[in-house]
Amino acid sequence: MEFGLLGEKLGHSFSPQIHRALAGYDYQLLPTPPEAVEDLFRRRPFRGLNVTIPYKRTVMDLCDEVDPRARAIGAVNTVVNRAGRLTGYNTDLDGLMYLARRTGVDMAGKKVVVLGSGGTSHTACAAARELGAAQVITVSRRGEDNYGNLSRHAGAQVLINTTPVGMYPHNGASPVSLDAFPQLTGVLDVVFNPLRTALILAAEERGLPCAGGLAMLVAQARRASELFTGSPIPDGRTEEVLRELTGQVRNVVLIGMPGCGKSAVGRELARRMGRPFADLDKLIEEQAGRTIPEIFAQEGEAAFRSLESQVVREAGRETGRVVSTGGGVVTRQENRAPLRQNGVIVHLTRDLSLLSKKGRPVSQGTDLGELWAQRAPLYRAFADITVENSGTIQETAGKIEKELNAL
Repeated sequence: MEFGLLGEKLGHSFSPQIHRALAGYDYQLLPTPPEAVEDLFRRRPFRGLNVTIPYKRTVMDLCDEVDPRARAIGAVNTVVNRAGRLTGYNTDLDGLMYLARRTGVDMAGKKVVVLGSGGTSHTACAAARELGAAQVITVSRRGEDNYGNLSRHAGAQVLINTTPVGMYPHNGASPVSLDAFPQLTGVLDVVFNPLRTALILAAEERGLPCAGGLAMLVAQARRASELFTGSPIPDGRTEEVLRELTGQVRNVVLIGMPGCGKSAVGRELARRMGRPFADLDKLIEEQAGRTIPEIFAQEGEAAFRSLESQVVREAGRETGRVVSTGGGVVTRQENRAPLRQNGVIVHLTRDLSLLSKKGRPVSQGTDLGELWAQRAPLYRAFADITVENSGTIQETAGKIEKELNAL
């Protein structure tokens, strides 16, 4: 074996795809129980390994040499086999510093609060210090600085989350409320699935420089690849791979007036992009065992909207899909975050005179001009881009692809 990722329960990982894109070598996932790690390092049947939880500290004692930066952090995430001699490094440090610089989160002279006390927390503290932080505080569940006394650090200017809170499949959870830190100038989260955690979405709402951990993942992999091969990788390749990966995992979510063509355009877009297609109205009907007109007639709109929000939360956790929503999904603000966490939201517009009312209870009972007046501001608030559906389905899908490629 050449290279791989060592961990106890790896689950879904982007690492093989990233490493192959960066350097083209064979890279495998190595889910390994604790009792087998020592034997693996004794046999050394690899040229290099990345190491993830819970082994970042364990492998330090199994290496022949540990880089001083990794030794100071107390965690190794990259091991290189050079002629049978194992050297441990911490490329997470490079990745987190890249994430901060790329996002524009300046830590020089600032108070930085790091959430969590694991190996990644130590890395984040080291990165903050290297980037010139004046003070670095670690918040944990049981330490002197804990979640019960956050008010002691209300003056924090940068917040870094290194806990798994909010990670898939537990989307929507946040380790803290940003209200506790009114002086923040930047927020980073090492979680990369979803693309935007609840913490990052809250930071976006406040207009703060912020980012999830996908760029960190790619940047640390680039540095690990350089250590594995001994060959430099051009700076721009990190951004190229990040863009490719983001485009693959990002959902494309269509919103718009009832009858504007979201389902038809969504199917065509999914076909062109080679992605699964999810029609949330169809998912609602499958879950309820009734048609949407029947749900409206039997239980009313409020019951339908509650069911819709439930389906939105479930669908929003998934990645790499084209998603068509119902026309009224924007009437509940709670639906915005689940759709945005992994998606770019496309507002599909169409001349009101061309909108179909068939099978659409709200459209049938309301003047479309009035409905548009009510919902237009909501569509604008949800949307990242707007595309007019004025031509053929194929033409509209092509326009959406063009807009996505420009992001």
